[in-house]
Amino acid sequence: MANESRPCPCDIGDRFDYGGRGQEVQVEHIKAYVCKPPASADKAVIVIHDIFGWQLPNTRYMADMLAANGYIAICPDFFVGQEAWKPSNDWASFNDWLKTRNAGKIDKEVDVVLKYLSEQCGAKKIGVIGFCWGGAAVQHLMLKNPHLKTGVSLYGVIRFFEDRSSLLHPTFFIFAEKDDHIPLDQVTLLEQKLKQNCKVDYKVKIYPGQTHGFVHRKREDINPQDKPYIEEGRKDMINWLNKYL
Repeated sequence: MANESRPCPCDIGDRFDYGGRGQEVQVEHIKAYVCKPPASADKAVIVIHDIFGWQLPNTRYMADMLAANGYIAICPDFFVGQEAWKPSNDWASFNDWLKTRNAGKIDKEVDVVLKYLSEQCGAKKIGVIGFCWGGAAVQHLMLKNPHLKTGVSLYGVIRFFEDRSSLLHPTFFIFAEKDDHIPLDQVTLLEQKLKQNCKVDYKVKIYPGQTHGFVHRKREDINPQDKPYIEEGRKDMINWLNKYL
């Protein structure tokens, strides 16, 4: 487990030098990054950012990847104007920072985004993906939001919602074998609970040798040993969305 002076292992990883192909929009009280596919589409994916917030280039890169695969992708600011975590921040203050940013209290914002996607973008089928903090938020939404069709939780922090496993929609959980923040025994326990309680399709996959954030915070060109797993994780995510949207 991460030590107490550093309660979260979320270093920024490889910060992409990436501008994004989409645009920033205002959706009621929320700012959001939106990228649309080349051809018109009625399928959309809400992208839930990690602790580094909605403007992280890496997360926008993932949204653009979804758009290139035929989805309207939107990454809203789920911190609603509050500052994202900065790598220079004091890790001792992380737990206090987190208390004001609860991954289980985003329902109001999600409702606003769902309305925007359906009324302004013509989306009829909507899924959700999320990374780390956002991965936990995906699990929360899969437990309670009837309007979403499917979700992909990428290294979502299990301890936030570990006691709840009655998912409403097909959900894919991506984990890293060497994640300092999500020990494998937690993943095993999650699998056991899903097996006991879950009535919908789900999948839990552990990627060997990988660390927290590998799908969106590592660059293939400077981490050649990780490249096959980064690519596999992204492909698996897209395949899951294609199957259920």
